[in-house]
Amino acid sequence: MKVVVKSGAPGGFTDYLARFSAGQPIFEEGEVGTEMYVIQSGTVEVIKRSRRGEDKLLATLEKGDFFGEMSILEDVPRTASARAKTDVELVRINQSTFDEMLRHNAEIAVRMLRKLSRRLRETTKLLEQSTGAAPALDESSSDIFSKVSERHDIFRLVAAAGGEEFFLNRDGETTVGRVDPVTGIKPDVDLANLDTQRSVSRRHSKIVRENGEFRVVEEIGTMNGTFVNGTRIVTGQPVTIKDGDRTRFGLVDLTFRVSKA
Repeated sequence: MKVVVKSGAPGGFTDYLARFSAGQPIFEEGEVGTEMYVIQSGTVEVIKRSRRGEDKLLATLEKGDFFGEMSILEDVPRTASARAKTDVELVRINQSTFDEMLRHNAEIAVRMLRKLSRRLRETTKLLEQSTGAAPALDESSSDIFSKVSERHDIFRLVAAAGGEEFFLNRDGETTVGRVDPVTGIKPDVDLANLDTQRSVSRRHSKIVRENGEFRVVEEIGTMNGTFVNGTRIVTGQPVTIKDGDRTRFGLVDLTFRVSKA
């Protein structure tokens, strides 16, 4: 492993840039960890050893993802192993620079909170299963209680290539983006399979229904733009879409459609 001192990293402070070759371990399960990592380039695999001694792939991480943060937050041994799937370049962040990183890069803090929130939900679900308790369903808001004979408008995005359909929520908002392997959060419309060039941000846009109209809103931090009928929309500014309107998220083209069920 070659470590190079680098100034002016994304957080605006001096940190260390580490490089690992494909197949090289970054850390092992059970080790005492004092650093977390943010991926600058390349791909990293997170692996957990089963009781049978078999390696199970937990996640494949890419540029912008972070891992190893629990050793900083809780001062505990590594709960999984990490290795370079490809040649990777990582920013190593120790405890002394952790607080400064959060001050300069709020996105890392938000994603870390989402990741911890997901773990809490999973733990709660396991507790409910073990005690036999089940969350109550809200009959007033769930579509599964609709009458069979009742006809509804169906709202969807149809891919220009291949015709794959993505159904939108009838009320509230529908998130559009790519699944985040760090937090496990998957948007309502996951374009990962269509986005071969990874042009779509993980939290790219949202489609909101208000007063019977659908509006597209681009999220802050989106890199490759959101377009309606060929015109790029302004971040944070809602744009109304109607049946037949063409939308584009990064390089992925879709058409907004309304039909009766």
